[in-house]
Amino acid sequence: IGMANRRQAPQARRLSRTRHALAEHPETDHSDPSHRITMTASSLELKAPAKLNLFLHVVGQRSDGMHLLESVLGLIDLCDDIVLELDPSGEITRTGDVVGDVEKDLCVRAARALQQASGTTLGCRILVKKRIPAGAGMGGGSSDCASTLMGLNKLWGLNWPRKKLMPIGESLGADVPFFLFGQNAFAQGTGGILRPMAVPSAWAAIVMPSQPTATALIFQHPALTRDTKSLKISSLSQQLSNQWPEPIGRNDLQPVAVRINPEIGKALQTLGSGARMTGSGSAVFALFDSEKNAAEALGSVTYPMRGYVAKILQEHPSVDCLAS
Repeated sequence: IGMANRRQAPQARRLSRTRHALAEHPETDHSDPSHRITMTASSLELKAPAKLNLFLHVVGQRSDGMHLLESVLGLIDLCDDIVLELDPSGEITRTGDVVGDVEKDLCVRAARALQQASGTTLGCRILVKKRIPAGAGMGGGSSDCASTLMGLNKLWGLNWPRKKLMPIGESLGADVPFFLFGQNAFAQGTGGILRPMAVPSAWAAIVMPSQPTATALIFQHPALTRDTKSLKISSLSQQLSNQWPEPIGRNDLQPVAVRINPEIGKALQTLGSGARMTGSGSAVFALFDSEKNAAEALGSVTYPMRGYVAKILQEHPSVDCLAS
């Protein structure tokens, strides 16, 4: 973190050591990741950004048991790296960091779904380098899936517009359409109703507890709030700006998640007032007006918790893979 003069350099070194000690991976590059795509005739490298739910309200439940949600989702510059290599044989293979069964991997499923929908005879090798923690509520798997769809759309020469990829994304996961949407958004329903939402600039201090939380247990819990009043989108952007960087609303899943996983409560206490959980957890975050303040908020985070500093983005860094 840059400081104004040499007398402050020791503090800068302490903050840098703290960030490296808390994160599983090297420090995030906070330079502008927009249009960060590298392509050759047979390969493509692109980013898959994480997201934060700035608030998450449960406003109802359908007869089939699905919960109806409202949320503002913001892209952040904590990104996984995706490398796609063309395979003329038609095979789809997956390497790199894999969470769980590779046959159920969302990137593999996305590639196969796009292959089938487009009728292409081309295949690919998919390598993923993970930086977004699993089970965090930051959409890592869904983002990898969406970036794979966008990247293969380019690499395979399909040049489909976003609206043509959306049905495939919806079939793969609730958060995938948001990452295909390509910008910060107000989401409604089960996640597929998306409207652009201006989110002011900010830095996030993020703490990931040692234990993930099962999403199904949260939504099945009898204590979950399911009747929060729906917000008026016409005034939502103004509400965000008025008290920024403090987010509006709340995360209705958070009280139940803390009961199920007390480690989330400890993470919230670490960041202090203004902290909240993202998605169904287990990661929590607080927003700040500078990178320095966000990094300092992680000063009391200790192992096995992990800390990250991230910047809110205005556009998905791989959006250029989509046809206009």
